[in-house]
Amino acid sequence: MSIKPTDIKLHQKSRYLEIEFDNGKRFELPCEYLRVYSPSAEVRGHGPGQEVLQLGKENVNIENIEPVGNYAILLHFDDGHNSGIFSWETLYELGENQEKNWADYLDRLEQAGHKRKNVS
Repeated sequence: MSIKPTDIKLHQKSRYLEIEFDNGKRFELPCEYLRVYSPSAEVRGHGPGQEVLQLGKENVNIENIEPVGNYAILLHFDDGHNSGIFSWETLYELGENQEKNWADYLDRLEQAGHKRKNVS
């Protein structure tokens, strides 16, 4: 896939990243969603079945966006997490699968007995 973003805007007050791609698709990705689906080893593990459920990320925000070459961005979250490099393909897939991924995340939280806090 050779899709590239044409515009990336961080809305810190609303806590979401808006990204538009060169095929016209546009996604609004909440910071919490990006944090819990970070492509980092801390979140995804080092192989299948090693994923780590992220808890308490309801109010996480992005402090900084750092470009990584011409293929990705590094998101610096305000909880100190900054090791996930989000390629254009990863961001696109997160946008395309947001509804399914979010439902899956909420199910996993429920199975773990975790109640999401109210978002402030």
